[in-house]
Amino acid sequence: MSQSFEIEGGHAVSGTIRPGGNKNAALPLIAASLLTDDEVVLRNVPAIRDVEALLGLVESLGVRVQRPEPGVVALRADGVGSAEPDPEICGRIRASVLLAGPLLARRGHVRLPPPGGDVIGRRRIDTHVLALHALGATVSSDPREYAFRAAGRLQGAEVFLDEASVTATENAIMAAALAQGTTTIQNAACEPHVQDLCALIQAMGGSVEGAGTNRLRIEGLERLGGAEFTLGPDYTEVGSLITLAAVTGGELRILGARPQEHRATHIGFGRLGIAFHADGDDIVVPGDQDLRVTADLGGAIPKIEDAPWPGFPADLTSLAVVAATQSEGTVLIFEKMFESRLFFVDRLVAMGARLILCDPHRVVVAGRSRLVAQELSSPDIRAGMALVIAALCAEGQSVIHNIGQIDRGYERLDERLSALGARIQRVED
Repeated sequence: MSQSFEIEGGHAVSGTIRPGGNKNAALPLIAASLLTDDEVVLRNVPAIRDVEALLGLVESLGVRVQRPEPGVVALRADGVGSAEPDPEICGRIRASVLLAGPLLARRGHVRLPPPGGDVIGRRRIDTHVLALHALGATVSSDPREYAFRAAGRLQGAEVFLDEASVTATENAIMAAALAQGTTTIQNAACEPHVQDLCALIQAMGGSVEGAGTNRLRIEGLERLGGAEFTLGPDYTEVGSLITLAAVTGGELRILGARPQEHRATHIGFGRLGIAFHADGDDIVVPGDQDLRVTADLGGAIPKIEDAPWPGFPADLTSLAVVAATQSEGTVLIFEKMFESRLFFVDRLVAMGARLILCDPHRVVVAGRSRLVAQELSSPDIRAGMALVIAALCAEGQSVIHNIGQIDRGYERLDERLSALGARIQRVED
């Protein structure tokens, strides 16, 4: 049965919270367990739908999955045979494409349907194909599936990615870890979750140099061993919590938030007047902020635009739009990566936001707007969270349907926000 959130706006979100583990790290790290017969133990794993789907997917391939305690997953892939990934589960999550690299390296073949996930525009896998082809794989495709094959062991190579794709970088890293010889990946993505994957490969006995930069050097080995690894905090969830506290006027301490990962967020949100500061490894959002857009030099309208890491994260652009509706002034928000991500703003217009969607990538927002409650539907993970935030600072009681999308990326959101003073409850439709 489907569920919805009933949300009463106008209440400050305050207190102390610890963010969940990084969803976008959990997914490639689960896939990396396929690179060894030994046990891989992952800690701080978020209990969210996308993670559960990928765990079900690797389990169907013969991986033994155990959960000895909350937040801990132990995986052992010594029973992986020739079975192909379940196409129905693959159709639910984008992360299914992460099986290509490790399964090619491990057994030389894999067949995958087009990956699922958020419908936020075209999500090409050409970069994955080009990277794996450079390592010696062949790829054939039709509208129903991609068939990856390798005749013998993959070979180390010079790989230049045609875009700094996170998941393509991760696939290339995992494939290169068991390839023969040295692989150099240039124009690599360097997000925190890519760095976590590099650290796990190192912990498994592999050799990865350059983590955190756009040039990686990987020495392939015949065999990797088991390892234990603790995921870092989900920086997108941290950004969501900063936004939520600022627009509702609450004072919030986010524990273990790794402030060094939020430098671009500090600049981008700062243009909207959102302030936060580091206190050790915590982030503190002051209460009762008077949000005002900071104009560029000469009084020009400022711009918030996403960029590859360490630039402003694309997953925070939907949240920036909501924050801009509550900040006095005008700002342009430019989302470059996905041509459908900003289409959710029609819901904000229905709530009273003053904005113009210029094209699929740009929206001009004039704040501060008085938002009023509406009945809404979540189109994807990040837009869903943006609508939750909008509802929590709106007047009246909103209903948000299709919250399964939000559950894909946020663990027990209603329970955790209720503990901070939010009026939000989950109901059966």
